[in-house]
Amino acid sequence: MDARTYQAPGDTPSKQASFAAFPANAINWIAVWRRNYLVWKKLALASMFGNLADPMIYLFGLGFGLGLMVGHVDGVSYIAFLAAGTVASSVMMSASFESMYSGFSRMHVQRTWEAIMHTPLTLGDIVLGEVMWAGSKSMLSGAAIMLVAGALGYANFPSMLLALPVIVLTGLAFASIAMVVTALAPSYDFFMFYQTLVLTPMLLLSGVFFPASQLPAAARAATGLLPLAHAVDLIRPAMLARPMDNAAVHLAVLAAYAVGGFIVSAILFRRRMMK
Repeated sequence: MDARTYQAPGDTPSKQASFAAFPANAINWIAVWRRNYLVWKKLALASMFGNLADPMIYLFGLGFGLGLMVGHVDGVSYIAFLAAGTVASSVMMSASFESMYSGFSRMHVQRTWEAIMHTPLTLGDIVLGEVMWAGSKSMLSGAAIMLVAGALGYANFPSMLLALPVIVLTGLAFASIAMVVTALAPSYDFFMFYQTLVLTPMLLLSGVFFPASQLPAAARAATGLLPLAHAVDLIRPAMLARPMDNAAVHLAVLAAYAVGGFIVSAILFRRRMMK
């Protein structure tokens, strides 16, 4: 049954409307985004430091340490190769953690969503606002690492600016996927399964730390289904001033994850909130 038309016993038309799975219009989500921004800006510096610390440790720790043994990869220094992968993985982690932990807190623990639904906004507006907010935070994280890499000479300017739209789309894709996990999660502990069984293998198989071409044939075929691999295949050429192969395919896959993830999560959230 279509979640947009289902009506539970005792529902009033106004209550039914507030639980609509999809946005009421194209701009209502901005109110949710702004609400999250006003809360975040009070701790913006600490939040940014937390988002950047882990990928920066990977970049410089592996880049300078392992890079001395590896030397060059695909014609560039290992740290320059790693920088592009670190940008993509940082976007993935930032968007996923914001959608899962922070989104779950607002939805389940703090019940902020229930309060917002007493306004003209619908559940679909809230879900879209959360996805856009998580995508925005991840864009800041990815862009900051890219700028640091560029300032240190590990990325080419101005070609690396072509990676910015990809960073935005990648953030939205992973935010939408993580919202599906949040919609299914009974508690915070549930997120560990997603981190361990999905994010970590994706991090290792998507060409972040080494060329995906080094993987066995079966693993290479599997990477074609992973959104992170498509993000890396777009971001790395942009940062290294190289031509992008199959750019349209990579963009289409990321867009499909972003749109599909949002639709599935919106329907799941409606079923959860209507219980």
